[in-house]
Amino acid sequence: MPTYEYQCEECKDQFSLILSIAEHDEKAVTCPKCKSKEVKQIVSTFIAQTSRKS
Repeated sequence: MPTYEYQCEECKDQFSLILSIAEHDEKAVTCPKCKSKEVKQIVSTFIAQTSRKS
Protein backbone atom coordinates (compact mmCIF):
# COMPACT_ATOMS: atom_id res chain seq x y z
CA MET A 1 0.00 0.00 0.00
CA PRO A 2 1.20 3.54 -0.67
CA THR A 3 2.69 5.75 2.02
CA TYR A 4 1.40 9.33 2.08
CA GLU A 5 3.23 12.17 3.80
CA TYR A 6 1.48 15.12 5.39
CA GLN A 7 2.32 18.32 7.26
CA CYS A 8 0.08 19.87 9.87
CA GLU A 9 -0.68 23.55 9.29
CA GLU A 10 -1.20 24.13 13.04
CA CYS A 11 1.84 22.55 14.73
CA LYS A 12 4.01 22.02 11.59
CA ASP A 13 4.50 18.33 12.46
CA GLN A 14 5.27 16.04 9.50
CA PHE A 15 3.92 12.50 9.53
CA SER A 16 3.35 9.54 7.24
CA LEU A 17 0.31 7.31 6.82
CA ILE A 18 0.04 4.00 5.00
CA LEU A 19 -3.33 4.01 3.26
CA SER A 20 -4.92 2.16 0.40
CA ILE A 21 -5.90 4.37 -2.54
CA ALA A 22 -9.58 4.05 -1.56
CA GLU A 23 -8.82 5.09 2.05
CA HIS A 24 -6.76 8.04 0.81
CA ASP A 25 -9.65 9.24 -1.35
CA GLU A 26 -12.30 9.03 1.37
CA LYS A 27 -10.47 9.53 4.69
CA ALA A 28 -10.25 12.92 6.40
CA VAL A 29 -6.69 13.07 7.77
CA THR A 30 -5.99 14.51 11.22
CA CYS A 31 -2.66 15.33 12.83
CA PRO A 32 -1.60 12.61 15.30
CA LYS A 33 0.17 15.20 17.48
CA CYS A 34 -2.40 18.01 17.90
CA LYS A 35 -5.50 16.39 16.32
CA SER A 36 -5.96 19.30 13.89
CA LYS A 37 -7.75 18.66 10.60
CA GLU A 38 -5.70 21.42 8.90
CA VAL A 39 -3.20 19.12 7.18
CA LYS A 40 -1.80 19.17 3.67
CA GLN A 41 -0.23 16.39 1.68
CA ILE A 42 3.42 17.02 0.84
CA VAL A 43 5.47 15.68 -2.04
CA SER A 44 7.61 12.73 -1.08
CA THR A 45 10.07 10.48 -2.84
CA PHE A 46 8.96 7.23 -4.40
CA ILE A 47 10.87 4.09 -3.46
CA ALA A 48 10.19 0.77 -5.15
CA GLN A 49 11.46 -2.43 -3.63
CA THR A 50 12.10 -5.29 -5.99
CA SER A 51 13.41 -8.77 -5.44
CA ARG A 52 16.83 -9.56 -6.78
CA LYS A 53 17.09 -12.48 -9.14
CA SER A 54 20.44 -14.12 -9.70
